[in-house]
Amino acid sequence: MSAITLSHVSKFWGAMRAVDDVSLTANEGSLLVLLGPSGCGKSTTLRLIAGLEDADAGTIAIGGVDVTHLTPAQRNISMVFQSYALFPHLSVAENIVFGLRVRRVSRAERDERLRHVAEIVGLAHLLERKPSQLSGGQRQRVALGRAIIAEARVCLMDEPLSNLDAKLRHEMRTEIRALQQRLGMTMVYVTHDQTEAMTMADRVVLMRDGRIEQNGTPEELYNRPATAFTARFIGTPPMNLLRQGDHLIGIRPEHIRIVSGGDRFARVRAIEHLGADSIVLCEVDGQPISVRLEGFSKVRPGEDVRIAWEPGLEHRFDSSSETRLETIVTEGQRAISGR
Repeated sequence: MSAITLSHVSKFWGAMRAVDDVSLTANEGSLLVLLGPSGCGKSTTLRLIAGLEDADAGTIAIGGVDVTHLTPAQRNISMVFQSYALFPHLSVAENIVFGLRVRRVSRAERDERLRHVAEIVGLAHLLERKPSQLSGGQRQRVALGRAIIAEARVCLMDEPLSNLDAKLRHEMRTEIRALQQRLGMTMVYVTHDQTEAMTMADRVVLMRDGRIEQNGTPEELYNRPATAFTARFIGTPPMNLLRQGDHLIGIRPEHIRIVSGGDRFARVRAIEHLGADSIVLCEVDGQPISVRLEGFSKVRPGEDVRIAWEPGLEHRFDSSSETRLETIVTEGQRAISGR
C-alpha cells in the first residue's frame, strides 16, 4: 500500500502559518496535484511529505506507516525538483544510477535496472552523454529516470516542468502521466499551472494561504467550484464573476452567447483570436466579462453586443464569504443588462 495521508498538518515560520491544518489523502497508484499561486504552501506541503521539513503539528503516513518523525531516507520516496540537479561531470547513465551506487547496490543489479529505466524514459541511446550535451527535455528525463530507478513507492515532483518551453511542457506532462499510470506509482505533483493540474491529475488540491481551498477531481473544480477563488483560478479564461446585490454570479466564458435579439448589451473592449476560438473581452455595467466564441469572431472593439446564457449554467457565491450557494436560478436571470 502506497497511499499518503496528511492529518491536520501545520508548519510555522515564526508567526506565519506556511501550512495551516492541512488534511488530504493520495490514493495508491494515483496522481495528486498540489495547485495554487506562489506562496500558497504547496511546495512546503510537498517538503513535509518528503521529510525535508519537520511538521509542527499533525501526522504524515505513507503506506499506513506514520513517517512524521522519520528521515527522508527512511520514507522510501523519490523526488524530482524544479532544477534537474544533475552532476555535470557524470554521464547520463552515471547520473541515473548515482543513488543506487550510494546505497551500494550491486553492479549487476544497477546495470539491469538502468537498462530497463533507460528504455522507459527514452534515453537508451544517450547514456554516454554529459548533461551539457542534452536538451531541456532530455535532462528532465534523466531526472525522471533517477527517480524511477530507485523503485520507491512514492514519487514527489516539485514544479518539474517550469524550466521548459510550452511545447516541451505539453510533451513532458503527457509522458509523466503515462509513466505514472504504467508503473502504478503514487505521485504528488506540485505546480502553479492549472493546465498541468487539469490534464494530469486524478485529484487536485487547490491551496490558498497555507490552507486547502478545494480538494476534488479536475471536473469537480471546474464544474462546481466551492469558492469564488476556485472559480477565478480554474479555467482559461477564468469564470466571469459579476456582482449582483448580495451574490456573485459566475458564468464560464464558453457558456455565454452573443445573440441578435433582446436589449441586454455589453461593450466590446478587445478580442483575442486563438485560432480555433476567440476570446471577446467585454464590459457590462462597469464589470469585465469574457466570452469564448468558436472560430474568428467578427465583432469589433467599441461595438455593443447582446449577451445571454442558460440559467442552469450559472454559479452563485455569497459576496461576503465568497463560498458557493446552492440556489435555483429563475428564467428571468438568463442575462444581465448594462451598457
